[in-house]
Amino acid sequence: MLVACSGGADSLALAAALGFAAPRAGLRAGLLTVDHGLQAGSDTRAHDLVRLAPRLGLDPARALTIQVGKDGGPEAAARAARYEALSKAAHDLGAAAVLLGHTLNDQAETVLLRLARGSGARSLAGMPEVFGIYRRPFLGITRARTEEACAALGLPVWNDPHNADDAYTRVRVRRDVLPVLEAALGPGVTEALARTARLCRDDADALDDWADEVYAEHTLSLPVSALSVLPAAVRRRVIQRAAIAAGAPASALAAVHIQEVDRLVTDWHGQRAVDLPGGVGAVRRYGTLIFASRLSR
Repeated sequence: MLVACSGGADSLALAAALGFAAPRAGLRAGLLTVDHGLQAGSDTRAHDLVRLAPRLGLDPARALTIQVGKDGGPEAAARAARYEALSKAAHDLGAAAVLLGHTLNDQAETVLLRLARGSGARSLAGMPEVFGIYRRPFLGITRARTEEACAALGLPVWNDPHNADDAYTRVRVRRDVLPVLEAALGPGVTEALARTARLCRDDADALDDWADEVYAEHTLSLPVSALSVLPAAVRRRVIQRAAIAAGAPASALAAVHIQEVDRLVTDWHGQRAVDLPGGVGAVRRYGTLIFASRLSR
């Protein structure tokens, strides 16, 4: 097992917890820290964490130096580069899992951010506890509790200046939006948002499973008669799967695209093909919804 540790209270408390629990569970545990190279002294902090790891009972410990690109903005580029480095290191070390220190507060912030973008149930489900080799065991623990743990253990917490920079949307949500909600609605808003994420995840998982079953029966040629009897949430998921399978990039496929294709089922009056990202189109012909590239109109 490996823990990804930035030196902040959340991941440092997680590193200490892993170092305590791993030998008692018969596991080998190590630490990874990522130097993004975006701040002065970041290399020193990374090496300080590597030196701290043995005190926490973590071995091996590695500092991963990465180059952050510009695609998708600074936050997205840094996240992509970080996960790429963590995944490679985990593979090289033969790790079964990498633990991440996201907390209940992080989950609440994620739900608010996605709610503001008009996201669906899957996005409002927030961050999953498990994805690939990654695990988030602290999603039910508050940020304040991790700070208390580090103080009790005498661990040297690093406060990232980016976490106080209101140029970042998440920082503004953390510092300005959530306190206002707590003041207006009463305490417990953060916990309620995290609970909403869990409930939305259950719903989204059920709807996805249903959509998978329907799509597996029909693939790229979907009978309108089969689609029309489905609940809208399931039908749109089936359409999304067919579009991606036909070559539409998932990252570019927006809700507006899915809605336009859905109208070929629910509001049919002889429309032409719907253009989708990646040169893919969807057209209704002889009672069938067809997805393909370079469709003739």
